Amino acid sequence: MSLQCPRCHSPKVASFHHAMKVGAAIGTVSGVARGVSAALAGGQAGAAIGAFAGPVGITLGSVSGAILGGLAGGVGGCALGAQLGESLDRHVLAHNLCLLCGHRFNLPA
Repeated sequence: MSLQCPRCHSPKVASFHHAMKVGAAIGTVSGVARGVSAALAGGQAGAAIGAFAGPVGITLGSVSGAILGGLAGGVGGCALGAQLGESLDRHVLAHNLCLLCGHRFNLPA
């Protein structure tokens, strides 16, 4: 099924996903912040596991926990933000533009 302009029925339609991009960026930043804060709060576990290797193990356990927590949080936040932004693009914002007549429209519900 190709997308067509509802006014002139042209298949030359451009789709813009501004809300999806912004939502993904905001979700990534907030997910990283949440992941790092949770990892730092749980850094005692990483330090306890790394304690058998001495001070270097404690440091590496804490730092690697923060990095992995940030990555996991960032991925989750990005996915959630992109879904929210796509829903906003699809149903609220007129994100399709006919390149022939200039009509802006949403996808039908």
